[in-house]
Amino acid sequence: MAGQSVLVVEDTAEIRDLVATVLARAGFDVRAVGTGAACLAEVRRSAPDLVVLDLGLPDEDGTEVCRRLRAESGCYVLMLTARAEEVDLLVGLAVGADGYMAKPFSPRELVARVQAMLRRPWPAAGSADAVVRLADLEVDEDTREVRVDGAVVDLTRTEFDLLAALAARPGRVLQRETLLREVWRTEWAGSLRLVEAHMSNLRRKLSAAGLQAAEIRTVRGVGYRLVA
Repeated sequence: MAGQSVLVVEDTAEIRDLVATVLARAGFDVRAVGTGAACLAEVRRSAPDLVVLDLGLPDEDGTEVCRRLRAESGCYVLMLTARAEEVDLLVGLAVGADGYMAKPFSPRELVARVQAMLRRPWPAAGSADAVVRLADLEVDEDTREVRVDGAVVDLTRTEFDLLAALAARPGRVLQRETLLREVWRTEWAGSLRLVEAHMSNLRRKLSAAGLQAAEIRTVRGVGYRLVA
């Protein structure tokens, strides 16, 4: 994890200092701020690899900060919330968050979640099978771009990783648990809602881009498959 940077955005000084200290001890280059405006300014300045973002900020809601952040950065976003109801989870994910943790949480779990996100593998440049083409859909792992009829579709890192996992095995059914292990690097069954919420966002974006000949199908009670 050496050299990887994390920005902590939390308005409560005690929690902000605790999170920053725990992550710094784990070997991350950590910066910490207390407002949404400071978050966006710091992201533009230092381009962190991951942002730990509190949902309840004093100047604006964390979901709006995430929406603005996602429009100009490809970093991972891990949301912290004191409200773990389903609506908060889905709203947070709809604006591009890659995961969430409900307060209170253990420092060990936080470090493990951040490490898991930043361990997601990046494809080797120039690999022979870097581009998967399926009808009107192209998934380019070399450039991490998705194209529908040649037009690039704007996806988050997690949405891309989900689609790439399906595209690598077209026609095959991938269980939600398999996607959870491959994309989120976790076995925790409580995170299965992450798969469902991100898959919903991914489908919405592909549909808006005009995808027709290829589609992600749900296999009820099992998982998903990508077919033409």
